[in-house]
Amino acid sequence: MADFSTYDYLAIIWFFLCWIGYNRYSESALAGEENLVTVMAERRTAWMRQMLLRDNRIVDIQILRGLSKSASFFASTSILVLAGLIAVLGATDKAIELVRALPVSAIGSRELWEIKILTLIVVFVYAFFKFGWAMRQLNYCAIMVGAVGPAADLSDADRKRAENAAKVSTIASLHSNRGIRAYYFGLALLAWHIHPIALMASTLIVVLVLYRREFHSRTLRFILQDQLTGEASK
Repeated sequence: MADFSTYDYLAIIWFFLCWIGYNRYSESALAGEENLVTVMAERRTAWMRQMLLRDNRIVDIQILRGLSKSASFFASTSILVLAGLIAVLGATDKAIELVRALPVSAIGSRELWEIKILTLIVVFVYAFFKFGWAMRQLNYCAIMVGAVGPAADLSDADRKRAENAAKVSTIASLHSNRGIRAYYFGLALLAWHIHPIALMASTLIVVLVLYRREFHSRTLRFILQDQLTGEASK
């Protein structure tokens, strides 16, 4: 099939196993409670509890607006990347000639080149849908915040609405995280143009980078310290 070698099959299987496997692991109970996904979910709950105490909730809406703009930016960027990839697919012969001039490229047949570009297209289509859905969820969360009554006259329904708003915000963050990871793995996929082994190596590097940043980064350490400080002050 399209000059696919054994290495090509192994590399693309390894790529998708690492991508899907890391997404599932990082969001599952197996990952434990001390990772960015879990601790930020707790901070969103704390944020919505503080939101209930404010009469003027412009700050909360501004935060949601900023988050929505970030998701919107990445969704728009995904469209631009897709447009570029489709343009490359439409000018395959010229693109192959250009890449073949590079000393480290391993193009193979025209069909193999097209499969590599189509795989990249699939990755960024996935990213677009994730960011688009995250953006809509954040808009819904803003409406839920706007529906909460004044701080002086809170009802049980308002408290439940704030709790659900935190959950919607967390779900939006999960989809946004998946979109960002798609960008990381999309960059790793570029190494396939060098060699299938290079794709396997770059995919592993991306997994290690993501794992370190989400489970052992200084950012996580500072967030945990902030959480401990907040609990000690109670």
